[in-house]
Amino acid sequence: MSSTFIKEDLKWRDILIRTALIITTVAIVVWAMPNDNRSYFHVEQGKPWKYADFTAPYDFPIYKSEAAINEERDSALRQYEPYYIYDKNVEQRMVSKFDTDFANGIPGLPDHYVRLISNRLHSLYQQGIIEQKEYTELVKDTAQMIRVVSGKEAATISIHEVYSAKTAYEQLFMEEQLSIFRPVLQKCNLNDYIVPNFIYDRERSETYKNDLLSGIALASGLVQKGQKIVDRGEIVTEKTYRIVESFKRENERRHEDDAQSKISLLGKIVYVFILMLAFTLYLTLYRKDYFEKPRSMLMLYTLIIIFTLLTALFMRNTFIHVYILPYAMVPIFIRVFMDSRTAFMTHTIMVLICATMLQHPYEFIVIELVAGLAAIMSLRELSQRSQLFKASIIITLTCIVVNLAFDWMHADALTQIDFRTYNYLIANGIGLLFVYPLLYLMEKTFGFTSDITLIELSNTNNELLRQMSEIAPGTFNHSIQVANLAGEIANKIGAKAQLVRTGALYHDIGKLSNPIYFTENQSGIDPHETLTDIESAQIIISHVTEGLKMADKYNLPKVICDFISTHHGQGKAKFFYIRYNNEHPDEPVDDLLFTYPGPNPFTREQACLMMADTVEAASRSLPDYTEQSIRSLVERLIDTQVAEGYFRECPITFRDIQYAKTVLIEKLKTIYHTRVSYPSEKK
Repeated sequence: MSSTFIKEDLKWRDILIRTALIITTVAIVVWAMPNDNRSYFHVEQGKPWKYADFTAPYDFPIYKSEAAINEERDSALRQYEPYYIYDKNVEQRMVSKFDTDFANGIPGLPDHYVRLISNRLHSLYQQGIIEQKEYTELVKDTAQMIRVVSGKEAATISIHEVYSAKTAYEQLFMEEQLSIFRPVLQKCNLNDYIVPNFIYDRERSETYKNDLLSGIALASGLVQKGQKIVDRGEIVTEKTYRIVESFKRENERRHEDDAQSKISLLGKIVYVFILMLAFTLYLTLYRKDYFEKPRSMLMLYTLIIIFTLLTALFMRNTFIHVYILPYAMVPIFIRVFMDSRTAFMTHTIMVLICATMLQHPYEFIVIELVAGLAAIMSLRELSQRSQLFKASIIITLTCIVVNLAFDWMHADALTQIDFRTYNYLIANGIGLLFVYPLLYLMEKTFGFTSDITLIELSNTNNELLRQMSEIAPGTFNHSIQVANLAGEIANKIGAKAQLVRTGALYHDIGKLSNPIYFTENQSGIDPHETLTDIESAQIIISHVTEGLKMADKYNLPKVICDFISTHHGQGKAKFFYIRYNNEHPDEPVDDLLFTYPGPNPFTREQACLMMADTVEAASRSLPDYTEQSIRSLVERLIDTQVAEGYFRECPITFRDIQYAKTVLIEKLKTIYHTRVSYPSEKK
């Protein structure tokens, strides 16, 4: 019952993890996507149209240019006449105030001057006075007219027929009888009695202005859905340019609409969700083991997210073309660290997501998918820098040829081909060269180990291997022999040969702690003679744990550490175990004292190393090297390993094991062949 509950718990946990991966990826990708695709078009009037044939996806108006609209706006505003309300009370109030203030006359002037100025003020107010700021703006246009509303009637008059407070004051002294006494009158502050009596009617004026402007048509025509706008390679005329700009403007307007924006967002979510669900189902059905390795899942989903974010960034920058982005990096990384099928599947999902940000995604999808296939087929393994350089050339040439095919299909002449796209593709190829330094970053970030790193580790000038050759030369020679044997087995059964070779070189580094206690490093003196069997077994077994400590000290990859811990599995130090049993037949034996910590091999490569290590070590004890003795040794040792269950946890088949036996027998026969004795020369 408890086992059933555990299985159900694991099942639900897996579902939750995969659901979380999908939701997280969808959320980040949809958030990064631009709200519209307007930045995709980089149109130049008089240049060839470099995109696919453009057909109107929906009806939209052909908007006029800003210059044309401004010209019509200026023309309409020339008819604009602002409204002013004639306030009669202003004149009565100000003239009455003047009469009251100077009821006793103006000092220094005859009495009739009060009546003269009062009449003059009346005349100015009858003409009309407006605010100084408004007058200054209106008088700039010599033909400007205004509408004066008095009661229910409105009269149109010229701006030059009215005054501002300043011009009215000056007009007051235009009267000859007043001008001669100006110094005296200035002391009377007559400007205090001159205030606007034409009050600006803002509401009525703005309504009138809006009516004039609303009569301006923003569009000069209509493009119907399905109408061909421009073909690839066709020269962009002024009309075509306006239509394309109108489409961009309409597209932006539609996305600003709240309801339309919500529908668009929902469409993006559904689209990305379906693709990520398909990707997750693929991994569930065909690469279930990747879910057991968090670093593998993290890298796959992270690469999709990163390149989607970069695409969104490029789309928002009108100066960077999206073809510059080296999408083929994704299948290269996954091919190097995982497998080809997953590399292509991941690349396809990523390209389909990124394509939604482009207005015309068809060519982008074709070019990038072909680039991904070229990357996978040209870089089956990455062990030399020259391989990456060749792969970059192949990918670039492939993209150029595919793009050229599209150009030939749509262009009427070579002169209509936009060669700037080829510059972007070349820049893309150059960008692929950065895969080499980025591999190191990928390894450190996600915990993978590339063939390049394995080759670097297998260099015998490496510090740890050099120490082994100096301190434990017997172990060093044994490791080299095991590396050759295990590598040959891996090649034969289709396992990772370079990984096995490198793991074999380091599998016994723990012996550096006590090299003299291991037979291959002894020269006549056996320190085990002074120890008990249990003590000797513990020292022999400790080379696994000491090896792991040393691997951690020298920062060896985990995949190499796994070879150290599994090359003996959970086997026993049989020499001392059997001798202890023989010497203590009546005593119970604690098997753990003689057992390696393990675990048993869980990959085919680790199984190859275990078989090669056991057979190579045992072959040194053969009394004679005949085909029969070698075959008997190999068959007995490997059959014992199979019988004791060392290979139950790794995906190795009986056929693989039989191939391993054949390789070991043939190689040992070659290593231990007898030489012909040379005859001595007679004197």
